[in-house]
Amino acid sequence: MSAAITFEGVTKRIKDQEIISNVICSFEEQTLYGLLGRNGAGKTTLMKLMTGQIAPTNGAVRILGKNPFDNKEVQNQLCFIKESGNFKKTLRIKDLVHIAPSFYPHWDQDFAEALLDQFDLLPKKKVMDLSKGMESALGITFGLASRAPITIFDEPYIGMDAAARQQFYDLLVEDYGDHPRTIILSTHLIDEIRHVFERIMVMKKGEILFEEDVETLRTHAYKLSGNSKSFPSLEGVTILDDQEFMGTRTVSVLDLDRRLQELSPVIEKQPLPLQDFMIQITK
Repeated sequence: MSAAITFEGVTKRIKDQEIISNVICSFEEQTLYGLLGRNGAGKTTLMKLMTGQIAPTNGAVRILGKNPFDNKEVQNQLCFIKESGNFKKTLRIKDLVHIAPSFYPHWDQDFAEALLDQFDLLPKKKVMDLSKGMESALGITFGLASRAPITIFDEPYIGMDAAARQQFYDLLVEDYGDHPRTIILSTHLIDEIRHVFERIMVMKKGEILFEEDVETLRTHAYKLSGNSKSFPSLEGVTILDDQEFMGTRTVSVLDLDRRLQELSPVIEKQPLPLQDFMIQITK
């Protein structure tokens, strides 16, 4: 599968501070990514570089093989939904929907109207009159109905309650199945949305720290617990966390080479939740 987005040694400095540091990575076509990391890791800056909102200080960003910065042809293939500030406050929803095809050539009008109905968004309402959760639902509507080949969501659900967020996740999975494209979703609600991702990128201090298929992590990242004296050798595995209390040792590991497949019955083995994995690998 070919790459939809490539970063070729990209560095971004803002006011003498290096926000992105020599990033070399790619995002494949028709893949649903989770972009993970702690606050300040550089995720939003990376997404702004992808969408051509800012230019790199060094290196090159390629979207479908082309530079996205100040490039209308590339911009027509992108949709970037941020956590806020996506729409002019004085516009009505129906005005936004009316002009959307001018920005998104793949726009699906029928799907957009169906989403507005699902989220109880009244077309005559102005953006300024929407609650934070309703404005987020409007952003999600545009992100999905744009059908852009590269769709990027940066914490798009701010203000939405748990039921509305679950509605978004269900819609995202269903529409992605019907209309595959590259989707990148940055989130802190990792365990809530972990079933959506096919692949994750983990950032730390402006760098891509880790990249892997989620299915691989499900079977290769786990937590071991048992008597300290009965613990197996952990040579050749990545130790993410290691705790010992009153003779009981608990270790989180990443075992990509399957070195710990046969364990003593006295050692308990449990899958490591994706949220715990992200926290431990970025410590």
